[in-house]
Amino acid sequence: MALPPRPTRLPLNTLPAFRAAARLENLRAAADELHLTHSAVSQQIKQLEDQLGLVLFDRRGRRLALNAAGAALQRAVEQALDRLGDGVREAQEAGSGAAPRLRLSVLPSFAQRWLLPRMGRWHAQHPDITLEVRTSQAVVDLAREGFHAGLRVGVGPWRGLQAERLLDATLIAVAAPGRAARLADQGAAALANEPLLGGAEEWSRWLALAGVTLRAQPVADFNDAGLMLQATEQDLGLALVRELLAADALLDGRLVRLPSPPLSDADSATYWIVYPPELADWGPMRALRNWLHEEMALSRAALAEG
Repeated sequence: MALPPRPTRLPLNTLPAFRAAARLENLRAAADELHLTHSAVSQQIKQLEDQLGLVLFDRRGRRLALNAAGAALQRAVEQALDRLGDGVREAQEAGSGAAPRLRLSVLPSFAQRWLLPRMGRWHAQHPDITLEVRTSQAVVDLAREGFHAGLRVGVGPWRGLQAERLLDATLIAVAAPGRAARLADQGAAALANEPLLGGAEEWSRWLALAGVTLRAQPVADFNDAGLMLQATEQDLGLALVRELLAADALLDGRLVRLPSPPLSDADSATYWIVYPPELADWGPMRALRNWLHEEMALSRAALAEG
């Protein structure tokens, strides 16, 4: 079967209607979102299909479902419209003299325990760039939610994004100063008898690494490492945490690292910055990446000296 001829001109005015209909799978819902009539959205999608010479949706009553051609187009349209939106915002900022704005998605624990204490240094170095930080426990779709970059922990790849490694961290055992002093001369087996905070699997792996064949039974687990570190500072138990998140508390004495082996876990403890490849050379993005590398190197050096 011969392929349809390549269109000479894509009707750009139809793309927002196509994107909304593809996401919502309903013409009326798409019309409501775009503040258009049902008929207008239907006509725009028909115009796009006629121009391309392709059917993009399977119609199932009132519901629309993207077919293979529609799904392929949707991926390209999402990226193109998001990038165009970024360009419009940047042009408006440049035209108004406003500072460029970089939207960053991070985990709450990373924002609280590491990023926030360093925001003053960011502003001192880059007073002309507004860093807008939003936290989420979930992995955010950067393009759909309007973010320029994200800080992620784990292992990629993340589809459609450039991933740049920032730091390979380790998991370490920490305690409040009083509890750490009491445990200083005791072996790893004694630590297993203390209240443990965090995941049973990580603690069991750590105990095995320390030569203790006990199944860990933590008294509490948390979905946020920042909360777990706060509980540890309040002496509710021992925590097994990423060293970077505990860095400031270790340096100022709120927490003490226990004399125990670090647990390397490259899959879960590697920090990355991710961003659309087309933003790699954008000035604010380069500034953020360089600053993160510099600050993480300072944290690593301070921990080594301490």
